[in-house]
Amino acid sequence: MDEEAITIRLTRDQAFVLSDWLYQVMFQSDDLGGIVHDRAVWSPIYAISGTLDKSLSEIFMPDYGPRLEAAKDRLRAHLYGGADESTAPGHDTTDAPQAHQIEGGNSGESR
Repeated sequence: MDEEAITIRLTRDQAFVLSDWLYQVMFQSDDLGGIVHDRAVWSPIYAISGTLDKSLSEIFMPDYGPRLEAAKDRLRAHLYGGADESTAPGHDTTDAPQAHQIEGGNSGESR
């Protein structure tokens, strides 16, 4: 088995948005099994999530929701040249911060 590490480079906004999405899928919706059917893929997903949670101070900040939305807006503007309403209808990201902050402190350790 090849154990050579692979480095993935993300902007801080990309890392923040991906971290939140992973948190939503893995802990809020408890639907990782419904999205990723092959459990072998879960190992790198957990590794990425844990690394992001250890690297991002934003997940512990009290203004998590506004920071996350601003990061999403910047990423949409970069991709599409302006804000794009791509959040699922009825999906409110402002409820996630507190739970994500609690989980974020132990990410990667107990997963």
